[in-house]
Amino acid sequence: MVEHDKRRLEILEKSLDVFIEEGYEDVTFQKIADRCAITRTTLYIYFKNKREIFLWSIKQLLSTLEDVLIKIATDTSISTQQVLQDMVKFILNKCTENRKLFTVLLDYLTQLQKSGVDTEERVRRRIIRLHHLLNCAVIRGIRSGEFRKVNIKDANEILYGLIESAIFKLTILNQKDISEVYSAANTVIEGFLKV
Repeated sequence: MVEHDKRRLEILEKSLDVFIEEGYEDVTFQKIADRCAITRTTLYIYFKNKREIFLWSIKQLLSTLEDVLIKIATDTSISTQQVLQDMVKFILNKCTENRKLFTVLLDYLTQLQKSGVDTEERVRRRIIRLHHLLNCAVIRGIRSGEFRKVNIKDANEILYGLIESAIFKLTILNQKDISEVYSAANTVIEGFLKV
């Protein structure tokens, strides 16, 4: 069973590269099998179709990112301001590193939307933990007295909106530098501080 799980993880990692390079539409089961140096028949042992591989690849990536964010969020050796700044910086860096992936995701979501699928709900399910981690950090700052009492929902919406802005700039506007988004996030976080 351990070997099966290891092979599955390898397939997910390699297939994500194929999706990024080729785009969702152009990826075939055969291309994924070729990249993984296995037959299509073997690939079917692990996954039933490319959509399943794509969704599991995204889930795996998000899980890895989430693990790092949890470490940052639970670091009590730094201020809450630093926690939020580090979280946002990490997310923005990962967005920049994975900008082609967001283009693929946009194509995928556009296809789903055309077929009548509620894409907002799909995205919301994938990012709920991120919202929770941002909420926890803001609550920590309020409870410790480092932050003034701010509306947690509004604070989260602003921070997440900046992340969405970065993704838009990277994906749709094809910008390579989103330093102004990081600067805006720092300004927002500084606005939470008690004076």
